[in-house]
Formats: sequence, C-alpha cells, structure tokens
Amino acid sequence: MEALIEYFETIPSSHRSIILVGGLTLFWLIEGAVPLFRFRYNKWKHAVPNLFFTLTTIIINFALAFLLLQSADWVVSANFGLINWLPEMPLWLYVIIGILLMDFIGAYLPHFVEHKVKPLWMIHLVHHTDHKVDTTTANRHHPLESVIRFSFTLLGIFIIGTPIGIIMLYQSMSLVATQFTHANIRLPKSVDHMLSYVLVSPDMHKVHHHNVLPYTDSNYGNIFSVWDRFFGTFRTLDRDRLNYGVDVFPNERENSNIIDLLKQPFQKYRKPTVRPVEE
Repeated sequence: MEALIEYFETIPSSHRSIILVGGLTLFWLIEGAVPLFRFRYNKWKHAVPNLFFTLTTIIINFALAFLLLQSADWVVSANFGLINWLPEMPLWLYVIIGILLMDFIGAYLPHFVEHKVKPLWMIHLVHHTDHKVDTTTANRHHPLESVIRFSFTLLGIFIIGTPIGIIMLYQSMSLVATQFTHANIRLPKSVDHMLSYVLVSPDMHKVHHHNVLPYTDSNYGNIFSVWDRFFGTFRTLDRDRLNYGVDVFPNERENSNIIDLLKQPFQKYRKPTVRPVEE
C-alpha cells in the first residue's frame, strides 16, 4: 500500500493519460462485444461532443491542479482534516477512509446539489441530454460544471485532510469507474445486482440517466453505492425500460451539437416531468 501511495504522489501526466485513454478504449471495445442497447448511430460522430467536453475537463483540471497540490500539502503539514484527527491506524485503513470520504464530498455531494439547485441543474443538464449513453458520456460535462466539481474536490481536501497520493489514487479510480458505469455494456443481471451492494454498477447508474423523475434524481454515487443506500437516493428500474435523455430537452440534434450544448445552461429552466414509479 505504501508503494501504491508513493506512486500516486508523483504519478506522471503521461500515466494519467494512459488511464484515461486506456479505459475509454477498453470499454469502447467491450461495448461492441456485449452491448446493453444496440444503438443505431455513428459511434464516432456521437463521441465528438463527448470527447470535446472530456478535453475541456482535462484543461480545467490541469490549470487548477496547483491548488490541489498546495491544499493537500497544507492539510498534511498542519495535520488538518478528519482523517488526520482520527486515532493512529494502519495505512490501508487510512487510505480506504480517505477514498470513501472523497467519494462522498467530491462526487456524491456535488452531484446531489446539482440536481437540487436550478442554476446548477441547467449546467449539469449537458451530461443528461445524451440520448445514447456510452463510455464517452462519462466526462460529458460543461466547463462550468468542471469548475463546480473541482471546487467540491478542493473542499473535500480541507474537510477530510487527504494527502496528494490519496487524491490522485481516488481520481484515477473515479475516472475508470465512471467510464465503466456509463459504458453501454450488458452484465448478467445477477452480477450487476451483487456489484451494486458495494460499487455503483452499470445498471444502477443507467437508472440515473432515465429521462423522467423520480429516476433522474436518484443513484448519484460515483464509485461506491453506499452513499445512495445510506441517504435513501437509491432506486432501481429494469434496464429494458430505460429511456435516455431529459424529457424537457428532447431535441437530440441540439443535444449533440457542441455550440448548442455550451449554451444549454443559459436556457430558460423547464420543470421536469414526474412519472409514477415503474418498479
């Protein structure tokens, strides 16, 4: 464990790029072998806006990375934050607690807030207006959302007291996890169900991309499903009933145009439709 953390403390940018590209390539290939839905679409054309927003996310995170490093160095040197105030523990437990809490404050919490605050929902909308959810959807986030998510990660560092090694490890795990849960893949239902007791599974997250409430406002988790189960935001829906997109922004052409997507947060808010629970 010590060697793992030391590696992530100084992980080269090239290695992080390999994780990003390698994950996308792996799940892209698996989608072709065992697809959940056999979409009739040009997969490369569909990927263009999603990869554009992946690139903007990378640029923003790279530009602000010095804040993560400085903050992580400060909480360690000042012995500040929750995990630094806990009794001495084995390194493996320290890492697990740090990753769990980062997953809550840096991922679940901002995701929940984005769905509850109207201006933030309009920014987050870009992620939900993809009508063909696949692994490239994972980082389809408006640049403003990338800043919001980064801010929550920064907040998490101060509250939790996470050193840079755990932060980089968490972000790498998060990247692969989101590529996996968005991938258009069909796991055996029993496997997906068992996986969802601990981790966010593909079927579990796809419920979040269903086009109407209350399903859209559920399953906010990123890596671990524990937060949805603990806070009562966990919901199930049979995979065959899924319909991607957002019902109040149904125009698939506009929802695949980069310029229209960049302007999407500034459109007038439209109240989502609430449908009866279909479980």
